[in-house]
Amino acid sequence: MQPDLLASVNIPAADAELAHGVVAAAEATAKVAAEAAAAAERPTANAADADAANAADADVAHPAFLARTIALGVQYLGTNFSGFARQKEPHVLTVQGELERALGLLYRRDVKTVCAGRTDAGVHARGQVVTYDVSQEEFDHRTCKTLMRSLNALVHDDIAVTWVEERPLGFSARFDAQWREYHYHICTLPYRPALITPLVWSLRGVDLDVDAMNAAAAHLVGEHDFKSFCMAASAEGKTTMRNVMSLEVYPETIMGYDVITVRVVGNAFLHSMVRTIVGTLVEVGRGRKDPDWVGRVLAACDRRAAGQNAPASGLVFWHVEYEG
Repeated sequence: MQPDLLASVNIPAADAELAHGVVAAAEATAKVAAEAAAAAERPTANAADADAANAADADVAHPAFLARTIALGVQYLGTNFSGFARQKEPHVLTVQGELERALGLLYRRDVKTVCAGRTDAGVHARGQVVTYDVSQEEFDHRTCKTLMRSLNALVHDDIAVTWVEERPLGFSARFDAQWREYHYHICTLPYRPALITPLVWSLRGVDLDVDAMNAAAAHLVGEHDFKSFCMAASAEGKTTMRNVMSLEVYPETIMGYDVITVRVVGNAFLHSMVRTIVGTLVEVGRGRKDPDWVGRVLAACDRRAAGQNAPASGLVFWHVEYEG
């Protein structure tokens, strides 16, 4: 159905909007494909590209025509994404890139978004929050329910928009966050947990001492310099002080599979901080290190002192909390 024929068909407004969005998406496909083909000949985007995009996020302006702020609840299976942050290269699949592509189709302009937590490639999210600004006319044009429905029709199949709300103008998903919560899932069954493989670190029959891991985790609770638990390059010229409010290890069941979950809550996190904490705690759980070793790792302020960076597959951005 062509766009100029939609007006002659008697269909509900919400469905008409969806139809317009789908048609617009189809029209954009050839352009996106051409851009992707050209981009494939250029160097692949890297962390520096994401850093540049993130710096832009921190300085989002509010032109006079932008009168309302909208917040989205977003979930995604991160396996196929090169992280959350948009990259310079259009062929690199990112969560932010997909969301902004869909928003651009709906509003017919570039829409810049800010997220609560920039997840790395392969990391998942259950409780991501994304904010962006619109004009009064754009806000009045569709209800939150209709917007959620339209976005879910346009975004990548591994992304879901779970709620849409208005927030005070200028509200930032990132800078107004009080604390963030991550869960990391480890499976120690002797076989591959087929139904949840994309969501866990499978250690295939390795026994972990949960009590020892909790004793080790106690060394990391509180405000500390976590330089030992982040990528060295990302710590250059930046503060590595962070406040871990809670860190616990416990068994639970996911879809009938027994897993060990590491739950960490903090005001903010360094690049790869949670995954390095998990990799370090696993060294203790396997009996290779004693719990007090983690305290010495923390004091060293040297990434080489810590354990491995646990695989991205087990990490889920679980929740972010705001005032009120």
